[in-house]
Amino acid sequence: MALWGGRFTGTVDPLMDAFNASIHFDKRMYEADIRGSQAYAKALVKREIITEQEGTMLITGLEKVLEEWRNNTFEIKPADEDIHTANERRLGEHVGSVAGKLHTGRSRNDQVATDLRIWTREETRKLLGYLKHHWLLSYAWSLQADAFRLSQIIDRLNVLPLGSGALAGNPFNIDREFVAKELGFNGVIQNSLYGVSDRDFVAEVLFWASVTMVHISRLSEDLIIYSSGEFGFVTLADAYSTGSSLMPQKKNPDSCELLRGKSGRVFGQLSGFLMTYKGLPSTYNKDFQEDKEPLFDAVDTLAGSLQITAGVISTLKIHPEKMRQNLSIDMLATDLAEYLVRKGVPFRETHHIAGAAVRIAEERNTTMSNLSLSDFKQLHTAFEEDVSAVWDFEKSIENRSSLGGTSRVTVVAQIKKLKSWLLE
Repeated sequence: MALWGGRFTGTVDPLMDAFNASIHFDKRMYEADIRGSQAYAKALVKREIITEQEGTMLITGLEKVLEEWRNNTFEIKPADEDIHTANERRLGEHVGSVAGKLHTGRSRNDQVATDLRIWTREETRKLLGYLKHHWLLSYAWSLQADAFRLSQIIDRLNVLPLGSGALAGNPFNIDREFVAKELGFNGVIQNSLYGVSDRDFVAEVLFWASVTMVHISRLSEDLIIYSSGEFGFVTLADAYSTGSSLMPQKKNPDSCELLRGKSGRVFGQLSGFLMTYKGLPSTYNKDFQEDKEPLFDAVDTLAGSLQITAGVISTLKIHPEKMRQNLSIDMLATDLAEYLVRKGVPFRETHHIAGAAVRIAEERNTTMSNLSLSDFKQLHTAFEEDVSAVWDFEKSIENRSSLGGTSRVTVVAQIKKLKSWLLE
């Protein structure tokens, strides 16, 4: 029997029943729903709305329902339109009519808002763990920023809406701060209208997921390019590659291509949800049923993507000799300009002078390192014999020694900082 059926005398179109039902996707919130109900039962006991014995029956019965979900023995019935209906129906089968007292003063509006916050809090905490595995140094800082953002979102969403009722609050004056502590929330939402209607945290998680997938997609793009035959800087492990059904020589970086492709999927979930969210009046509306599938899908996609990315990076084979072979002297044109800066020439002049050296080398079909000292002196009198020291790639790297640069000392310092954060 539907939880809301008393008002209606006609039957509901079966198609509408199916259209209205959310149990096929919101069932994954089964534990959040049960934990919320157990805490609410304790609050009802605390206010003497139900007896200690009734509270114990409800909490014990709910624990049995939880075990059925965990053991995959919970049987969903046709009338179970959502996870709340399903759990309450099964609770009644375990404990009898006392199950009907559990919903006293509570609405599915504040119930689902609470369930979704609990589920999101627990699942995003798992994502935080996935973020701390095997990153290339430059991308490590992007992923660290993603971790910081997600931590902040978790803190913001971790406030309790339960006790807001349908929209106007709880008529039985339950101790909401007690319920918040029972469920691990940092505080209580202070306004009941806001409590049932706020889904900013869903939008924030979806935005976070989109930004994180941007970083994963960009890393994947780099690896796709650098693993190609044209570059050959890295080789992906067989575990994260596939072959071609036609060309036996091919090794496809499918893991990276899928990661790049799945970013679009997550972006779509964000834009779709925002289109739903923007047009809603205050308090709860049925449109909010559409907040879960985008969120669930994005969290699932991130969980898989982060773990696959960690696997790709940790098994990646790097070919430094191939990278060295692809270095070219023209890459040191900026170093040539910096050489003159150290001789006292203004950078705006040295930039043009270095460009002229590049042009001369190109016109002679040679490299700048093959130009003579007299060639350089024709460009500027500050050039001396030591200009030959410019054509040293290792020196170029070591010259970038300011904080965050590419010198060995600064790279080691970055790694040390990241390792310290990973151990926190």
